[in-house]
Amino acid sequence: MADSTTTARPLVHNVYFNLKDGSPENIAKLTAACHKYLNGHDGVVYFAAGPVVEELSRPVNQKDFHVCLCVAFKDKAAHDVYQTHPRHLEFIAENKETWEKVRVFDSWGN
Repeated sequence: MADSTTTARPLVHNVYFNLKDGSPENIAKLTAACHKYLNGHDGVVYFAAGPVVEELSRPVNQKDFHVCLCVAFKDKAAHDVYQTHPRHLEFIAENKETWEKVRVFDSWGN
């Protein structure tokens, strides 16, 4: 496996939000905020944000979240810039009080 510090590799950033109040209105509001503040950053090759798919109910489906954010970056450097970008920080500041729990899963997108 190539050294991730010297070779550009895609990085996939998945975030699962549990809201204090998981009403449909609050889910829609957080989803809209994701699209407003977190989409369109330099180095993003894929972006999605939305609610759990309730009708999928196989035993392996995890449904213990309200909104999922998935951002794939061209490399770790793009991810690192995103993490400190003013729009990302504004998203956190405006929405963090609504979150009960946030789980982040970062992986290489080989």
